[in-house]
Amino acid sequence: MSTPDADVIVVGAGPAGSATAFYLARAGLDVLLLEKTRFPREKVCGDGLTPRAVKQLMNMGVDIDAPGWVRNKGLRVVGGGLRFELDWPRLDRFPDFGLVRTRKDFDEIVAVNAVKKGGVRLMEGVNVTAPVLDDRSGHVVGVTTKDGTTYRGRVVVAADGNSTRLALGMGLHKREDRPMGVAVRTYFESPRHDDDYLETWLELWDDDTLLPGYGWVFGVGDGTSNVGLGLLNTSAHFGNIDYRDLLKRWCKAMPAEWGFTEENMRGPIRGAALPMAFNRQPHYTRGLVLVGDSGGAINPFNGEGIAYAMETGEIAAEVIAKGLRAGTPAAQERILRTYPQVLKDVYGGYFTLGRWFVEAIGKPGVMSFGTRHGLPHPRLMRFALKLLGNLTDRRGDASDKIINALSKVAPPA
Repeated sequence: MSTPDADVIVVGAGPAGSATAFYLARAGLDVLLLEKTRFPREKVCGDGLTPRAVKQLMNMGVDIDAPGWVRNKGLRVVGGGLRFELDWPRLDRFPDFGLVRTRKDFDEIVAVNAVKKGGVRLMEGVNVTAPVLDDRSGHVVGVTTKDGTTYRGRVVVAADGNSTRLALGMGLHKREDRPMGVAVRTYFESPRHDDDYLETWLELWDDDTLLPGYGWVFGVGDGTSNVGLGLLNTSAHFGNIDYRDLLKRWCKAMPAEWGFTEENMRGPIRGAALPMAFNRQPHYTRGLVLVGDSGGAINPFNGEGIAYAMETGEIAAEVIAKGLRAGTPAAQERILRTYPQVLKDVYGGYFTLGRWFVEAIGKPGVMSFGTRHGLPHPRLMRFALKLLGNLTDRRGDASDKIINALSKVAPPA
């Protein structure tokens, strides 16, 4: 079979892969984007997008005013007997609204945008199984697929998610000193489908045990609500919980008028792992670049991954484009090797703060203490919203300066 070549091969057309491909193509490179499934396809997610993710969509020219995008004003917090709303902060760097869009068509929208506005070549139904290595140097020179086809490129980008075959094929395994989360969710036909706040519940109980994590109710705007929960492995109970059963029990405790019953369920309960705080490193090795979930680029504070998937894609594209313009292979390699440090400079300290946070709330009593004593203080909660959402200006107010300073002095992840 003929094997189309490209400057860069990007494996995986989720938000990370599509963003990487978009920015590479905009830089003038020939980009081949390979997706193992065919759109539309399901993906386990809360479907909620913070202003950080919205900014990336706007930068890529995605039409977020088209039908199907549901705007939200901020976060509604439920816990400790309280229920209150926090609007997204007004910042210079980010918009003051979030969005909801189901992943069933979100990923396709971003991928098609990369094709139409970037000139990316997208191939669906191409199941990449392993990297192709140069016999002498051991560098990645392409990928091979399940049907035996080989695609060759000067650089390969692994955007193939948490279970990344490409990274594993290069010997890059998960770091056990990084937090891991799990999320489960389903959809219910519900009158809460048009809620203009993302709602998060900070108290998840398993009998008399308060678990480190949160539940959510996100209105999708199509007559359904995305209802789910996320838990962290920093709890001793992590491996012993039936997450789907926990979600069912949690939903049964909700008000009957919300309709969170099995009769109103509009899809199965699905689960996924959340690799956090750069749990797979280095992010570049021998011609392979990791972006998004493949490199564990998920915020440990809140489990957000879409914003960081697209951001790491943009950063990777900038480094790759610069490298491929270098005059010699040695110069190209020197530039590509800077990518891991660039990521550490941008996110390393903040992700370390997140690791400390999830380790703390995994200890018995800490989560309960924080919920009981933190929630009654609005100013503290506004600070927490900025911290957990990584939503600050570089020269903002006092809370911005505190968060930015803490991120700078913390050791990089």
